[in-house]
Formats: sequence, structure tokens, C-alpha cells
Amino acid sequence: MEMKMNDTSESRSVVATADLNIDRRKLLKVTGAGMAALGAMSILNIPTAEAQDMSNGADNFYTSDQVSKETVTFPSQYGLKIAGNLIIPNNADRSARLPAIVVGHPMGAVKEQSATLYATKLAEQGFVAIAIDLPFWGQSEGQPRNAVAPDLYSEAFSAAVDFLSTHELVDPERIGGIGVCGSGGFLVSAAKIDPRIKAVATVSMYDMGAVTRNGYGKSRSVEQRKELAAQAAQLRLDEFKSGEQIFQNYLPIERPADADPVTAMYWDFYRTPRGIAIPEGRTLELTQNRTLAGEIKFLNFYPFNDIETISPRPMLFIAGDQAHSREFSEDAYARAAEPKELLWIEGANHVDLYDRVDMIPFEKLTGFFDQHLAV
Repeated sequence: MEMKMNDTSESRSVVATADLNIDRRKLLKVTGAGMAALGAMSILNIPTAEAQDMSNGADNFYTSDQVSKETVTFPSQYGLKIAGNLIIPNNADRSARLPAIVVGHPMGAVKEQSATLYATKLAEQGFVAIAIDLPFWGQSEGQPRNAVAPDLYSEAFSAAVDFLSTHELVDPERIGGIGVCGSGGFLVSAAKIDPRIKAVATVSMYDMGAVTRNGYGKSRSVEQRKELAAQAAQLRLDEFKSGEQIFQNYLPIERPADADPVTAMYWDFYRTPRGIAIPEGRTLELTQNRTLAGEIKFLNFYPFNDIETISPRPMLFIAGDQAHSREFSEDAYARAAEPKELLWIEGANHVDLYDRVDMIPFEKLTGFFDQHLAV
């Protein structure tokens, strides 16, 4: 399928963005996960001083000489190849079996954005860790690209458990998971039916089903939801007739002068050297952006239903006390059964916990998994 963008007001994203006419000449197509910071700013014609925000300990592309990293692939139950960055502590006892952790990236991101940072930090503490690309994203298989398929996203966590369970360094009885942003909901969904996931931690969790149905703070009415579904159905028909995907301009390449705080927050991560990661064969324009015909599938996604059945396996919910998304961690915590814990990070917004290493409670995560993945 080919791609075209849709900037009409009728087909706005869940996170509203300002209208923007994109100059196609500024699109960038590269291979690999990252790009040189100054080169990116020059090519995209974005003022460097305004775009680059590396304050407060942001270190998304953190590397460590204490661990070894390799890209691996393994099949999901549906035959899709899932890609992951497998990270192993250099001082690992090769005669022992270690606890392991699967880490999922934010919705619309790739494993190089946030997930590999978390996996690296946990590997430094003695865990085998794998940061995965969800299917249809990054280096994982799945067509069309950027597709929304929450059941297949959740399946990827179980597929990663399959892979880790057969790894020579991993104790299959001591595998846990971390889900960042949307992956928090996908991990919860997986854990409900996969008891091999022995401990669950979420960070800045999104319930992608709830936010699509209700908007933030339950601001979307049922009638508005029906209108959204009707728009998606029409776009689906348009896609069928044309053979082209119609992508929504969820996150502009250039930051609108009047960007709302949520859009500005995401832009600062996904559209600057702080977090830019462009998978091979894609463009910056296509990272994060999805079709409304696909996004509407989240209306049927209810990850917190039956969340209490995960008990007695422990759950840890971590969120910034200033995060616009905090309602989802609160909801999950209220529904979950013991043992459970909700940890607020003072002064943190949603994206702060993607990469600001001075705010992310790695010590808390280490202690949580040390306790609950103990021999």
C-alpha cells in the first residue's frame, strides 16, 4: 500500500494537534535507528537551540560498557518475526540461570525509544533483558506498517517469554515484564493469560482502549465516539478504493507555535535528537503516525478488564504526578488485586519517564524484580 497524509479536522488524532501543511522536501529517509543530532536539525530545518532539549537527565540512547547487546529475532504465535535488543550483563555467570525482563516501547515508538534504555539499566543490575519492537513497528514484521493490532502487540510479550525461556542464561521461572506507555496496557493484557510473566511493572501507562473511547478525563461522549467510528469507516472505504493508507498527522515534523502542552511534550521527544529513531525504510513523517481506520480498533481493547486475575503475581504502577496520563495508572491500580503498588514520581510528566534517568526510579524497579523474581 502507498501512503498519503490526511490533515482534515474531521480525522484528528486522539491527542489533538494543530493543522500543519508539511513541506515534503523536508522529509528524511534514513536507515538505522538514530541520526546525528546536528545533521537532523539541519536537514529538517529546525532551529537547534529550540529543538534540542537534553536537560534534566534525558539520555534515551544511553549505552553501557557493563553489558553486551545484540539484535535477535523470534517468531510470534502468528508467524510474525519479532525483533528485540537482547542485553546481557558482561559479568553474568555463564553456569547459572538468571532472571529476565521483557521491555515494551511506548505506543507508536520503536525499541530504541525508551525500551532499550530500561533494558540496559536493568541488565546492569544482573538481569537478562530484551527490548522488543511490537509487530508492525521497527524491525519486527507485520504489514501494513504502523498497523494497530492490540492483540498482536500483547502476543509479542508472550513470544518474548518463549524466546527467553529457551535461552541458556535464563531461568524460565523468573521472567518479568516492563511496559512503557501503551506497552503497559499490552503487557497487562498479556499477563492476564500468560502466568509465565511472574511480575509486571508499568511506567507512564496508557490504556489505549480507554483513551480512544473516552478521550482524556472521560471528555469524549458516546456520540462523539460514534462520530469517530463513522469517520474511520469512511476512511477505511477510501483506503480500499484507492489502495493507499491515509495517515493522520498525529505529530507534525515542525512544532506548531500554538501546540497544546501534550503535543509539545511528545514533539520534544519524538521530533528532536533527544528521541528521534527512524526504522529502516521509513521517514520521520511516518514515525508515530497511524491511520484512523486502524486506530479505531482500540475501541475494542479493554486491558484492565479482569486485571485482578493476575494476582497473586505482583504489579507495580509507576507514573509522574504531573502526567496527563496518570488516570490510567490510577484506574489499573484500583482494579488490580494485591500485591500491588502505585508509585508517583514527583514533578514528572508522562514523557519524563521515557528517558530522564535522574527521574526514572531504576532502583525501585531493580528492587521490585529482585524481590519477585528471586530464586
